Formats: sequence, structure tokens, C-alpha cells
Amino acid sequence: MLLLGPPGVGKTHLSTPLGREAILAGYTVRFTTATTLVAGLAKARERRLDEKLLALAKPKLLIVDELGYLPLEPDAAHLFFQLVSRRYETGAMLITSNRSVAEWGTVFADPVVATAILDGLLHHSHVLTIRGDSYRLRVKRKSGLIKAPAADGPTS
Repeated sequence: MLLLGPPGVGKTHLSTPLGREAILAGYTVRFTTATTLVAGLAKARERRLDEKLLALAKPKLLIVDELGYLPLEPDAAHLFFQLVSRRYETGAMLITSNRSVAEWGTVFADPVVATAILDGLLHHSHVLTIRGDSYRLRVKRKSGLIKAPAADGPTS
């Protein structure tokens, strides 16, 4: 499953109880941020990448939060591809991202790798796009701490 939308609309807030419900149903779940995941894979590349990929392939559900907030280096994109390939048709992935799938070529610094990753992810996936303003900013606007964005279009 892909949960897509701008920052602050509740993607992480939704992924957490979905993971909890999977645990209550008897499934193994692992939650990580994209930057932590990729850093761990890069570190493991030096000695034990296969072990790390195997460990990440074991949970029935792997939740990867915040993919796309920071662009990935080409090597990191290749490592992420290896993970998606390893999990393909063996375990579910839930990924949250502030980027539409059309923008993943820039996230992964390589449109070909992004296409391969999306091919594996979207095959049996649901994509949920959340639209709207950040909940955190909405509260600040209501309290008057920040101003609402200007409306689009001409003013009279």
C-alpha cells in the first residue's frame, strides 16, 4: 500500500494503527523511516547486505515512513530496489510518501530504478492519496499564529 500526500495530512498517523492491527492479527511488522532503512542497508553493504535484506524480508508487513522527503543517492536507490525485489510477493509493504509516484524518478535519482521499484510495489498494491492542509498548520492558523495562504485567482 502506498499512502501519498503532503506533509501533515496523517500518513504516519494512519500507518501506525494499520501496523498495530496487523500485529493483533498475528502478523510480524517492522516500522522504519526511509532514511533509517537506507542508512542501515548502506552500512550492511560493507559486510552483511544479504543478512540485512533477509531480516527485512521476514516481517509480513514492512512499513517504510517518509519516503521522498529527502532524495536518495543512486547507490541507496539500488539498495532500496534490492529490498523491494526481495520482498516481492513474499511480504507486504506500506510506504508513506509526500511525493506522487510520478515524482519518484527524482526521489530515486534514476527514473529507470524508480520504474522498477514502482513495478514491484504497484503490482498488488492500493494507492491512497490524501489531500488537504497539514493538521498541525491548520491548528496554528485557527489560533492566529500563522496566516492562511492567499486564495488563488484574481481579487476584486
